[in-house]
Formats: sequence, C-alpha cells, structure tokens
Amino acid sequence: MTESLTVGVIGGSGLYDLEGIKDVREVSLSTPFGAPSDAYVTGVLDGVRMVFLPRHGRGHRISPSELNFRANIWGMKRLGVTRILSLSAVGSMREDVHPGDFVVIDQFIDRTRHRPDTFFSDGVVAHVMFADPVCAEMRAVALSAARSIGVRVHDGGTYVNMEGPQFSTRAESKLYRSWGVDVIGMTNLQEAKLAREAEICYATIAMATDYDCWHEEHEAVTVEAILEVMRKNVGNAKALVKSAAPRVPAERRCGCGSALRFAIMTAHDRIPREARDRLGLLIDKYVGPPNH
Repeated sequence: MTESLTVGVIGGSGLYDLEGIKDVREVSLSTPFGAPSDAYVTGVLDGVRMVFLPRHGRGHRISPSELNFRANIWGMKRLGVTRILSLSAVGSMREDVHPGDFVVIDQFIDRTRHRPDTFFSDGVVAHVMFADPVCAEMRAVALSAARSIGVRVHDGGTYVNMEGPQFSTRAESKLYRSWGVDVIGMTNLQEAKLAREAEICYATIAMATDYDCWHEEHEAVTVEAILEVMRKNVGNAKALVKSAAPRVPAERRCGCGSALRFAIMTAHDRIPREARDRLGLLIDKYVGPPNH
C-alpha cells in the first residue's frame, strides 16, 4: 500500500507558526495519552500536506519537563504524518558551532529523569532499534534545505538532552564537552524515541543560540542573549521548512515505516484489551484489532 505524504513540523522556542501554508485549519485532538501541547495546524505548503505543532504551546506555556511527548507524537500519527521535521533551540558545545548556526543532528545522549518516553507499558512490551535515532532520508532533506537557504549548517552532531528547565552548571557543561557532544537541548530525544515507535521518520534541526556556559571568553548564558539570536533563527527556520517540504520523497526507502515489525515482544493473545485499545493506531497492522 502506498502511503500518502504528510509532513509534520514541530516548532521549538520562538517558532509558533509557519508562513505560506494554504487551506489552513486547526485540529484539536484528545489522545489516549492526554492532551497535546496545542491544536495542530494543518494545511498545504507548496503542494505538500503539512501538520504543524508548537512544542511548548502558543505563548510558550509548557516547560520541557511538562511536555506530553506521547500525546504530541500520537496526534501526528493520527493525522497521517509519516515524516517529522523538528526544530529546536540549543546551546553550542563546540567552538566552531557559532550562535546562529544550524546542526542537522544524527545522535543523542539522554540526561533526562522525569519523562515518559515510550508508548509501550502496562501489559505490552516493545523494543525498537534505536542505534541510529534519526531517519537518514529526512536528515538528508533537512541538510539540503538548510544549504539551499544559505544558513551556516553542520552535517551531523550529537545532541545531549538535559532535563532542564534550568540551564547547565559550569561543571556539567564541561563534563558534556569532555564527552564530545556538539549541542545541548531539553526536548528532542523523547520525540525521536516516540516517532520511531510510531514508525514516523524523524529529523532534528538544532539551532544554536549560545555557547552554554563552558566558554570562558563568553559570558554565561543569559535569556536576553538567547532571545536575540532566537529571533534571527526563526526566520531561517521558516525558510528551511518551506525549502524542505517539496524535497521530501513521496516513497520511503528507509526502515522507519516498519520499526515495530519485530519489536513487539508480548504474545499477541496476552496483550490486555485496554492496551490494544490504547495502542491500536500503532500496532493493529501487526497484531490485528482487539476482539470486543
């Protein structure tokens, strides 16, 4: 069966809308995992069906630790999204990743503590492969789009996902630097994990706003400095999405669309009915609908 192409965009700090979308409508969803961050905005951009969600809600109302990542990704799946571009403000952990640069991430390190990051619990177990947490096809689209708009972009990088909402101590920042990470942020790893479980291709475009607090020749992070760079990044982010949309291939050649094929460990006849109902959007194609 051929999938229809629908591209989801998750906007990070400062990116609360997209420009140029036609046939716009808002869709409010309830999910088995609670409420998403906001209403989804659907429409068409250069002939491509798009679904946009502001990660922190319009008006930036939701802290990183309070984000309902499961509801956000489930909603994207419910609306037919097969690819996600995620844009996120980050701190740079490298001298040559300047504030204002974009990094097309290919790896993550998890330093979070308080966040549900799987759809599978309460009677059903699944283990998806996650060695390469970013879809190679969507990463190539993001990189090509970034280069096309003339932004300074880095091909590949490791994103350390801290808990927040506070920024790092100097000791933490120096520790992460010793690990060889490239950027630091508070949001994208849970999205990547859940998108893989939902069989959605996922790519992160990290937009550097500052040098965190490791750089001895730059003053420690201030909200004012971050906001100034962020304002400049938002225009580039919107341009990147507009350039990326027509570059997304109609057919998927990656393995993201079948990530659950061999991942569900629980015997199908032992999956509780409540779990079947909750997870049907994700698992019915493998285990069949529940018998009521």
